[in-house]
Amino acid sequence: MINPGSSSSIAETANSSSDYIIEMRSISKAFGAVRALHNVNFNLRPGEILGLVGDNSAGKSTLMKCLTGAYQRDDGDVLVENQSTDFSNPHESRDRGIEMIYQDFALCGNMDVGQNIFLGRWPRKGFFLNRRKMYEDAYAVLQRLKVDVNSVYQKVESLSGGRQQSVAIARAISFEPKVVILDEPTANLSVMATERLLETMLELKKHNVAQVIISHRLTDIFQVGDRVMVLKRGENVGERLVADTTEHEILGIIVSGTPENAQNVETV
Repeated sequence: MINPGSSSSIAETANSSSDYIIEMRSISKAFGAVRALHNVNFNLRPGEILGLVGDNSAGKSTLMKCLTGAYQRDDGDVLVENQSTDFSNPHESRDRGIEMIYQDFALCGNMDVGQNIFLGRWPRKGFFLNRRKMYEDAYAVLQRLKVDVNSVYQKVESLSGGRQQSVAIARAISFEPKVVILDEPTANLSVMATERLLETMLELKKHNVAQVIISHRLTDIFQVGDRVMVLKRGENVGERLVADTTEHEILGIIVSGTPENAQNVETV
């Protein structure tokens, strides 16, 4: 059984917004006549693992894309380490320490592990690629995450889905992020690969990396998460500390929760 540790420290500091590494206030976003998000508040603390859940089209990925700059919000404020931000693209949010790993991993299958980890920013020695440094650094990142990949020279297309995801996470970690967002990370993984991913998330937590896991699999969130937030039709309908709730309660909020009856961790 994976043990994420105690959530008590989160509850103790729940009333202090100065502890937030990310704070999103009253976020709204529409695509034409379709309202994707309405007046959503979201926060995240360093080293916290937050499960973001809800049915399809609840607005989970849209909210995170508004955070990273992949989408431009229509209204609301985003603060990173208490500083107001207005990212126009994911490159800008990456510079502030925010990484998002998408479901398709965005890897180049015909390249090896080391090349993928440093894709687009291969280390150079003068005018030439410093291959030795690239593979040494790639190996170091994998070791830090305790990822079991046979060789940094192995083609990514030959790896299993779970190991490809590990490479995607290693690439994100190579940027030394403060926040990692994982979009449906266990959707297509075997039981063993899922277990390895959850262990990797706990390893990142030890390094004080905050994480958001967007998932329909509540079991995974309850294994490693500190807090869970529920979106429904683009609105926040509930928030709970994992230590103080059950999967059954969260399922009930997903099905019948309303913004009017939303209850956050400050009032639990």
